[in-house]
Amino acid sequence: MKRLIINADDLGYDPAVTRGILQAMRTGVVTSATLMVNTPFSEAAAEQARGLAIGLHLNLARHPPVSKAIPPSLLSGGAFDEQRAGALPAEAVEQETLAQLERLEALLGAPATHVDVHKHLHIHANVLDGLCAAARARDLPVRSITTTMREALKARGVRTNDHFVGDAGATAYWTFDRLAAHAGELEDGITEWMCHPGYAPTETKSGYSVQREVELATFVDPRARELLACAGAELVDFRALC
Repeated sequence: MKRLIINADDLGYDPAVTRGILQAMRTGVVTSATLMVNTPFSEAAAEQARGLAIGLHLNLARHPPVSKAIPPSLLSGGAFDEQRAGALPAEAVEQETLAQLERLEALLGAPATHVDVHKHLHIHANVLDGLCAAARARDLPVRSITTTMREALKARGVRTNDHFVGDAGATAYWTFDRLAAHAGELEDGITEWMCHPGYAPTETKSGYSVQREVELATFVDPRARELLACAGAELVDFRALC
């Protein structure tokens, strides 16, 4: 069976991004999103997203930590620094992940469906170790982006997707043509398509801006649902891994 999760990253990153993500979920084919809980826009985003399938977009790259577990020497002006993530102790990552999960639940009024990581910082072994410990404690699935990561998660007793597709670069990844191409390549099991739909950020400086609007247009295009149905895809969220 071909089951497909289409997850929008960066809920709470910026009000315009949040607005686009929620549109893609409510009127398009996006089935899931992940919330950043330590931005100035997190609370408003969570309020607007209540009732939807929302996971944690673990943010160790920017903005202040939620817990007091992160060594101040690894912060920059009291905020996370993406370049220092590789030095974060696994135990601190575990405590910060648990704190961010608790904040998400307080904001949403519901627990996270899963966890993924902003900037894929769980490519660092220490971040992955800490994240796994927190995920096991909460019995939550975690996004895997490579076969190696997938095997590492499963070896630690953490549920994860079987396949992964998605990227963010100088141009929009999810054009309609690319969606059509990947739909034809779907395999049995649970596939996650990572995406970044939204409107161009109005409050936050971002290198992925106009690209978000291209992706939003792709995922709200009425042809997308028809195409995925023809491909035999069952649209689900990470709760399908439970």
